[in-house]
Amino acid sequence: MFVDTHSHIYSEEFSSDRNEVIARAIKAGVNKIILPNIDSSTIKPMLDLTDSDPQLFIPLLGLHPTSVKEDFRQELEIMEYWFGKRKFAGIGEIGIDLYWDKTFINEQIETFRIQIGWAKRGRIPIVIHVRDSFYEVIEVLQQEKNESLTGVFHSFTGTAEHAAQVIDLGFKIGIGGIVTFKNSGLDSIVQHIDLQNILLETDSPWLAPVPHRGRRNESAFITAVAAKIASLHETSIEEVARITTQNAQQLFGF
Repeated sequence: MFVDTHSHIYSEEFSSDRNEVIARAIKAGVNKIILPNIDSSTIKPMLDLTDSDPQLFIPLLGLHPTSVKEDFRQELEIMEYWFGKRKFAGIGEIGIDLYWDKTFINEQIETFRIQIGWAKRGRIPIVIHVRDSFYEVIEVLQQEKNESLTGVFHSFTGTAEHAAQVIDLGFKIGIGGIVTFKNSGLDSIVQHIDLQNILLETDSPWLAPVPHRGRRNESAFITAVAAKIASLHETSIEEVARITTQNAQQLFGF
């Protein structure tokens, strides 16, 4: 059985065939799909999907760094309102993104810190988005770290040194379709990361793994990610599924 620890299956990209996508995921052995939030506009579709099958879907709540604009304080107020109404398994996805736009870097860092504070108070994990911002994210985490703060670096694409820093902080490493890309170089890094530190994810609808690359990604494709990791670690796909599922259970508390 697999856990897809990062999927936006509630998004409009699945509006025409969501039920079929879910059925394929279950057939592939996926028994939990964790749903990270983006901003206030995605809360309702995410929660509606969660309520349609609360045994399958696990919601997270957070403000994505690329959604941090002039109105970020209002967005955070909406998040806090929902924290008072519903239970969420973690804060996410949150972090710092300096790839698309650096205009709101200070606001991104402030938003990241605020949401880390929520996680520490609630003793729940964080799901971190990192793009062209590894050192900025690590600096914040080192300053904010306490005994309860944990989480996962989503869609990890860093170096072996980066992976070691993440693990030293007590965080997991989220591995998705990029590990199957021929020229990504991620395979040589993942080969040396202990399975105890890895979570499987798809980031649906993006980053579909080989042999589905170029298509809309979906949770059923997590088997391709698991197969690649199994090959890199010279073990069975069943063993990868078992260990990564345990990792997800321990982190998200289900």
